Amino acid sequence: MQLFVGLGNPGQQYQMNRHNIGFMAVDEISIANSFSPWRSKFQGLFCEGQLGTQKVIVLKPSTFMNLSGQSVGEIARFYKVNSQSITVFHDELDLAPGKCRFKSGGGHAGHNGLKSIHSHIGQDYKRIRLGIGHPGHKDLVSKYVLENFSKKEQEWLEKILGKVAAAADHLANDDPDKFLNQISLGPKNENKKDRKSKELKVTTPSEEPNFQIDGNGTQKSSLQKLIDKFSRK
Repeated sequence: MQLFVGLGNPGQQYQMNRHNIGFMAVDEISIANSFSPWRSKFQGLFCEGQLGTQKVIVLKPSTFMNLSGQSVGEIARFYKVNSQSITVFHDELDLAPGKCRFKSGGGHAGHNGLKSIHSHIGQDYKRIRLGIGHPGHKDLVSKYVLENFSKKEQEWLEKILGKVAAAADHLANDDPDKFLNQISLGPKNENKKDRKSKELKVTTPSEEPNFQIDGNGTQKSSLQKLIDKFSRK
């Protein structure tokens, strides 16, 4: 069993923030691979599915970013998942926008979400670092990560999240090299029509802060909402 964790802040005001790209990544994985509906437990929202030969649980902590480790530690203990079977998806200031890197173990580099996870399960977990770029000065970082992705950033965001979702089975089956190779060489992200065909039905939208329901009763990821927002302008 594998545990995939997306990092972000809960609540509608944070949904489109750069800091929430981890939430967006696991949303895309769950939709693209037809995971179960989201449920509320373990101080977060979680769903389950199959990637390759592995059962995978996906978690989005409902605590704020700097308390993410509470939720991760709770679900890991319940399912008896060791830290080497946990992969955390998070924003990375030190990577160019749209870049993706894999890291196993090591320090948290000051990332508040990783710092909290370190304190609850140690450092021997895997990370998918999703580049959002750096504002240029450390004094601008707090404001920058809590700003929404811009229309200009939408193109690379859609592409990288689609590739992460398509290649996620390699992560679940402990082959990060294949994952990164597919990210590098994989096809462009599916079009909007194909994405809509994969949207899931939901019954309790109030429990899922990172989704909205459209007029047809279908579930939209944060990325789709971003696309819709700019297409209306």
